Amino acid sequence: MSTQVHSVRRLDPVLVDRIAAGEVVERPASAVKELVENAIDAGARSIEVTVEAGGRRLIRVVDDGRGMNPDDLDLAVERHATSKLPGGDLTAIDTLGFRGEALPSIGAVSRLAIVSRTPEAEAGASLIVEAGLKGPVRPAPAQRGTRIEVTELFAATPARLKFLKSDRAENAAIAETLRRLAVTQPGIRFSLRADAAQPLVLPAETGPEADLRRLSAVLGPDFAANALPVSLAREGFAVTGQIGLPTYHRGAGTHIHLAVNGRPVRDRLLLGAVRGAYADTLASDRHPVLGLVITCDPERVDVNVHPAKTEVRFREPGLVRALIVSAIHDALRRGGARSATTGAARTLDALRPAGPALAIHTGLAAPSLFQPTRPGPFAAGAPSVAAPAGYRGSQAWRPAPAPSSAEPAYTLSEAGGFAEEPQAAFAGPDLAAPPQADVRTLEEAPEAIDHPLGAARAQIHETYIFAQTRDGLVIVDQHAAHERLVYERMKAERAAGGIARQGLLIPDVVEMSPEEADRLVAAAPDLDRLGLTIEAFGPGAVLVREVPAALIRASVRDLVTDILDALEASGDEEGGAAAVEGGALGRRLDAVLSRMSCHGSVRAGRRLRPEEMNALLREMEATPNSGQCNHGRPTSIALKLSDIERLFGRR
Repeated sequence: MSTQVHSVRRLDPVLVDRIAAGEVVERPASAVKELVENAIDAGARSIEVTVEAGGRRLIRVVDDGRGMNPDDLDLAVERHATSKLPGGDLTAIDTLGFRGEALPSIGAVSRLAIVSRTPEAEAGASLIVEAGLKGPVRPAPAQRGTRIEVTELFAATPARLKFLKSDRAENAAIAETLRRLAVTQPGIRFSLRADAAQPLVLPAETGPEADLRRLSAVLGPDFAANALPVSLAREGFAVTGQIGLPTYHRGAGTHIHLAVNGRPVRDRLLLGAVRGAYADTLASDRHPVLGLVITCDPERVDVNVHPAKTEVRFREPGLVRALIVSAIHDALRRGGARSATTGAARTLDALRPAGPALAIHTGLAAPSLFQPTRPGPFAAGAPSVAAPAGYRGSQAWRPAPAPSSAEPAYTLSEAGGFAEEPQAAFAGPDLAAPPQADVRTLEEAPEAIDHPLGAARAQIHETYIFAQTRDGLVIVDQHAAHERLVYERMKAERAAGGIARQGLLIPDVVEMSPEEADRLVAAAPDLDRLGLTIEAFGPGAVLVREVPAALIRASVRDLVTDILDALEASGDEEGGAAAVEGGALGRRLDAVLSRMSCHGSVRAGRRLRPEEMNALLREMEATPNSGQCNHGRPTSIALKLSDIERLFGRR
């Protein structure tokens, strides 16, 4: 390394521009972003983008905005010259661009040609910047708006070309950039043509649900059927948009679209708020699909904190985070027991015959799905329940007595109806009907099929409930559904002041490693809030004195083991409440509750009486987030009768 000392000197202006361009123009997609943002700021209603060779050879952006007169055009390619800060106030930025760096930065590393005309001018003006050297402004024929062509990108800095990816990858990055901008501007028409790739055309959307139609065009046609509207305002902030159902998810976070005052961002605060809102409805390795726009006074957010303007800083970050979480939670509660329609599509695909012969081997005669061939629980002579067994209100589930010889259990017979057969006592708590549960027979209450989840008609494999609706059928996973119900009920009890608990007649001693025992004892104050009372019992053991009432029949050892796993997954190395404050503590307790609720739910393989199945369906309809279990799996799948008829060649 040379130790020769040189005197300080001023860098050449062209070299300064090329160094600065490295911050603004990272790859072709960065140039497209800057040019399209300028077009949006110019009031364009149509923006056309054309690229060749992944943007290396050509980037062309044509808009129908206000355009520039010759004097503005001459200044536009000078560094730090902009029309977007008329008062010079950086705290009141309401445009996408404001630094005056885009055009000079692009011109410093390419050949930049601009043709522009204002609505009042009879002719346009043109200008060429080549490797940072600006040419004269000349008259030129032009339509209203601006046409910019960037050719031989990075020709002046060939080392940058080595770091670009394949043409296909660069085209994909450009398309993703355009989609993110298009989501925030549904009223603008966008188009992209890239070499031999399929053109991307997003028509302008107006009127009600314009944002939903634009999001569907960007996120896929299935999004509209699986979306929930979001709209909430509080203390000067507002969040609007559409969010996907928890069961409509992706393996990567690229389908999360967030914007602040119309600016697409990938901000850690906002992403964290979204993940927190979906925390107990989505599997940890899956990501939601949504588009949200946060609006506020420009003075309450700083957009000048990142060179690429993809991150922002809020004056009240806690308020913004709480607003997003509340808005998503409210929308998910309104979604109720809905599951993604893609589950039904996959089910129909699995059932569809591979060959020309329409034959489905299910062990059930087709008509028997809807009409039992022998008297069953929905026939006039079926047993009915005046008051659901074991029910003591919506605050808790109580075990119902095992059916006696005078009260037969029902399972699906080979003929498709319910057959009576003796049944041993259930291992685990029974279902109890909520106050509004209708346990009359289908013939006595034909309106039962008008419920969203319909009326129970059968239980197959002692795991899945088949329910008939007015226009099809619903298949319910009884364990997944009840797990969510128990979880939501325990969360509501915790929020109301405390989970109902049951003392053990003989306290249970659970042995484990000394480290695990210390961890549990350290977390004892938090666990006590959840109805689980534990204390140290010598080295390598804990004593369990009380458990949540809903889990009274659960295995204490399995319950404690699962709670240990939940504590480890929460990343709380200190184990006490001091280590998790505020919202983090609530999320930690919810994670433990989620594990606990699995032990109090009806297991797969449990036979259910007809009134229990109907009670479960009605409770699902009344419970928030019941469309998916605590692990993000769907609890029900709805099939339209028309789709089933197509399987049998009836349509």
